[in-house]
Amino acid sequence: MALCGERNFPVLYNMFLQSPNDVNTAPKRIISLVPSITELLHHLGLEEETVGITKFCIHPDEWFRSKARIGGTKTIHLEKVKELQPDLIIASKEENIKEQVEALAKEHPVWLTDVNNLEDALEMIIHTGKLTGRLPAAEKLVEQINEQFLAIQPLAAKNGKLRTAYLIWKDPYMAAGTNTYINSMLRFAGFTNAFAHLTRYPEVSIEAMKASECQLVLLSSEPYPFSQKHINELQLQLPGVKILLVDGEIFSWYGNHLLKAPSYFEKLSDSLVNSE
Repeated sequence: MALCGERNFPVLYNMFLQSPNDVNTAPKRIISLVPSITELLHHLGLEEETVGITKFCIHPDEWFRSKARIGGTKTIHLEKVKELQPDLIIASKEENIKEQVEALAKEHPVWLTDVNNLEDALEMIIHTGKLTGRLPAAEKLVEQINEQFLAIQPLAAKNGKLRTAYLIWKDPYMAAGTNTYINSMLRFAGFTNAFAHLTRYPEVSIEAMKASECQLVLLSSEPYPFSQKHINELQLQLPGVKILLVDGEIFSWYGNHLLKAPSYFEKLSDSLVNSE
């Protein structure tokens, strides 16, 4: 997940692909710069075709241990990428650095994704299926995700749309605002984002959290590793506010990871009801 960075990528830039149809034949050497998409490539059965991943592509574990790593999502080693001779690189406006992706696009075909909500995520899955010759599997996955998310529509009423602050960082505290994938997932989980009036990932103070009148604070497991001690610290400053640790992957990973989200949201909702 990006904490900061330039998202103003050009519409056209050298070898940026503008449509999945720009690829005439299925790529044989794919590099993924996006952990969620790496996991998706595995789900689509692209074991042999995927030749490079980042050090944050921890799912699946067997790929994390065996695939060539080309640096981090924001520290890509351009020479390592070149050595792998990719015929497709999949990048993200959210995850990757503009200048590095542009440098890669000068020499390799780059598919630049931009996922800010569930609709974007499903579209990305279909496009990835088209790009890699795995469209039937991608369409089946989208169907499964849609079915599961339709089943949790009542959660919004059940949770009463609790005003919720979702924190991703500490020192300073940073929250998920509007125009983020996390904000979209909060809505499906039945929560009202207390900082939806702010864009992207704003810094927020304790005073701002109090002023937001949030009833619930969710502390994400990533990118900052919040723990019980952080709950204890915040609880002293936010008496009367419910504070929970949550799985950051559920709220910020897309692709086939979305299959895990609905059941997690249901369990989270049950835990809130049972704690009242």
